[in-house]
Amino acid sequence: MRKTVLLFPFLLTALFVFPQTAAGPRLPVVGVLPFEASGDGVSANDAGEASGLIVTELSSWGTMVILQGDNAKTAEYLIQGQVSRTTPSAGSPSTAPAAAQGNQITVTVTTSDGKSGKILTTAVITADTLSAIAVEPFCDKITENVPFPNYLLGVWRSTITMPDGPVTCIMEFRSDRTLRVRQYDTWESSGTNTLKYQAIGNGTYTYAGYRRRVVTVNNQQMQADATVGINLTLEDALPKYTTVSRSGLRVLFDDAKVNFELINAGLPCGDNYTGPSVYPGTSVFYTKFAKIQ
Repeated sequence: MRKTVLLFPFLLTALFVFPQTAAGPRLPVVGVLPFEASGDGVSANDAGEASGLIVTELSSWGTMVILQGDNAKTAEYLIQGQVSRTTPSAGSPSTAPAAAQGNQITVTVTTSDGKSGKILTTAVITADTLSAIAVEPFCDKITENVPFPNYLLGVWRSTITMPDGPVTCIMEFRSDRTLRVRQYDTWESSGTNTLKYQAIGNGTYTYAGYRRRVVTVNNQQMQADATVGINLTLEDALPKYTTVSRSGLRVLFDDAKVNFELINAGLPCGDNYTGPSVYPGTSVFYTKFAKIQ
């Protein structure tokens, strides 16, 4: 345990440390099998074009390894598709638009577990032409049950700097969903006195990554990349913080995945009983983290 007593108030600002890069997380392997052409009015070329649209979109995400051809069958997750066309009903006027005639093209895709064969997702989309298909949201649906990479793996640091010393959190997120807490400073300010305890500990976490989406946070629309839950057991913390448990934390990564922010809440670390001369709020949270290993 390390305890310090500070005898004067302070101003609180954020410190951002430029982190070193590290190897990325493991990507799921997804095989795209050749799509089938079903019924009249659909050719093998149509089926190939449909599967090509899916492969191009998924490959652009950078969140999974895409296999095709003979190697596709060895993947962890399999995507199979069928392309069909609804023929015009008898008596439909030839001058009617394709949609009115019912002459639309339909792509049906199933995503299954490569080992068990269990179907995870089925998605269907219909459009006048293949080029008119909204590919990105369709691929979102196709892969909604394919786990996204865990970008939390590694060691992260959040630091709040004050004139008389930093308040720091350093945590290691492991692949078995356990946490090692290397440092978790907790503090409180009352009048002219400030206490700071440097804790250590361990914990567990949950991680559900997904394609960046818009979520509602305090009646505001914000982007998020994952939902996280964190449960910590701390030693040598201020009594209030011997256990820290937060669920439903929304995470937003930067493009390089070396910084993230908890956009809807944070990990509590301190209490301000002094007033706005010390800190604008009555509670302080770790919310911004940089990857250091």
